Amino acid sequence: MSQTITPPGERDLFDRDYGPWTQVVEAVAQALAENAAQRDKQGGTAYAQRELLRESGLLTLLIPEALGGQGAPWPLILRIVRRLAAADSSVAHLFAFQHLQVATLLLFGTPAQQARLLARTVTQRWFWGNATNDRDTRLQFEATDHGHRLEGPRFFCSGSVDAQALIVNVPHPALEGARLFLALPADRAGLRIGQDWDAFGQRQTDSGSVFFEGTPVEPEDRLGWPDARQAPLPRRPWHSLRSCLAQAILTEIYLGNTEGALSAAREHITWRARPWPGSPAQTAAQDSTIQLRFGQHWIAYRGARRLADHAALGLQQAWQRGEALTAAERAAVALEIAEARTASAQAGLEVTSGLFDQMGANATANGLGLDRYWRNIRVHSLHDPLDLKRQALGQWLLRGEAPSPSGFS
Repeated sequence: MSQTITPPGERDLFDRDYGPWTQVVEAVAQALAENAAQRDKQGGTAYAQRELLRESGLLTLLIPEALGGQGAPWPLILRIVRRLAAADSSVAHLFAFQHLQVATLLLFGTPAQQARLLARTVTQRWFWGNATNDRDTRLQFEATDHGHRLEGPRFFCSGSVDAQALIVNVPHPALEGARLFLALPADRAGLRIGQDWDAFGQRQTDSGSVFFEGTPVEPEDRLGWPDARQAPLPRRPWHSLRSCLAQAILTEIYLGNTEGALSAAREHITWRARPWPGSPAQTAAQDSTIQLRFGQHWIAYRGARRLADHAALGLQQAWQRGEALTAAERAAVALEIAEARTASAQAGLEVTSGLFDQMGANATANGLGLDRYWRNIRVHSLHDPLDLKRQALGQWLLRGEAPSPSGFS
């Protein structure tokens, strides 16, 4: 006779231990979850939720202690992204991209730039947005009699609305094939932030367009190269970690949505769903077919999570290496992140769609909003082709060739 035990709780299932930040993270996640489904339908800017993040202190986790932050490691930050994505994928996206922009300052900025911009990020509770879409080449960095200016649009600028500052990238004027990163105040003259984001997922990420209309660029805006008389920064493995960070963030968004879907499905099956016709089970949770499929979904999720946790540790080790990071070390962590991102996207799309087979037709009610988990992953997984990650892994396995650093690898 089988023994009945208490089903595992969410804390046990999803490893929700964030050290000294556990209480704050859980409070924020629960507050976000209260109306996440309604806000997903509404779209637009999540002003109140952004303010909640500002007040929480979580926006400064990556900033070094010497500059007023917490100096938290990447594995912790990424697991917090995952937790927030389970509650509200859009706000988790904004939180994660805040840390990507802070990382850009730490990777490319001079010590003086870091001290100035990160200190203001802490004291004035800045939110950072981005305009760094490498695939949108319409934005021009033009020389003028007085310096440089920006001219043209840039699409997919997550977090731009309600941001105090933006990270922008443009072709490097002195280093062919490289990108120059700029840090601009969001209220700079000639900079206009659009509100034209209209995807069916990630609906409150404010990922629309930013329009640059003769926007002046001051020397101090150019990260790492404020003085035109100085030699530009060479391309080093350390600097190319930025794209690895971006890929790790995407991975956590997928995993968080998968966790949210698994949690919602478990509750629905326990309290609302009915066993299928012809099943001898008295409840849906006792239905052997539902149990079997749920187990399959769990295995897919757990495998992807293990890869993501392993990749996060490798990323932290590479981050700590700093300028001493070698090309081989950078390639190793890029491949680990490629594995994790591909597996988490595949698992996420499978789980967030397949769970409806176990929950039944009443789970499709609009009021529940359970389709948002799939929609969020589907939109986010198209950031750059997963097939390129698979091909890079095959190239390494068959020929021993490491992926070349780019904006997406």
